[in-house]
Amino acid sequence: MTLNVGDIAPDFELVDTELKMRRLQEFRGKKVVLAFFVAASSPVCEREMCRFRDSWNELSGMNAQVIGISNDGPFANKAFAAEHNLTFPVLGDYTSNTIRDYGVLMPDLLHVKGYNAAKRSVFVLDEKGAITYTWITNDPLKEPNYDEIKSHLQE
Repeated sequence: MTLNVGDIAPDFELVDTELKMRRLQEFRGKKVVLAFFVAASSPVCEREMCRFRDSWNELSGMNAQVIGISNDGPFANKAFAAEHNLTFPVLGDYTSNTIRDYGVLMPDLLHVKGYNAAKRSVFVLDEKGAITYTWITNDPLKEPNYDEIKSHLQE
């Protein structure tokens, strides 16, 4: 499935670091930055999530909510979020269903058969849940253009 600008983002129900189920719909009324990342505690994911953390005040001032999503379980995500003082929800899609719904499944990460992960990707949604920006890479070492995301949120 390919999602495009203008599509309504698929809703999801994913577990957070406190074992609470969270739905995308609960963030309606804000712009949402969905940041799919490859794996908790991997070096590039640490840099990416910390960049979003460090931009938190600026992004929240734009009425934006960051949500990190990986296929890691809630315990790995909790340790990751705590270690890096992440101030936004980090959700676990351990079944990879939402990752598939967004068209960002990366099968056989590092050539390990059956080890699925999310492609590093960013979807920006408007206050009504419509996709206004997408960025997806097949290279797990590549980070998004943070300034481009911020500029887009200011539009």
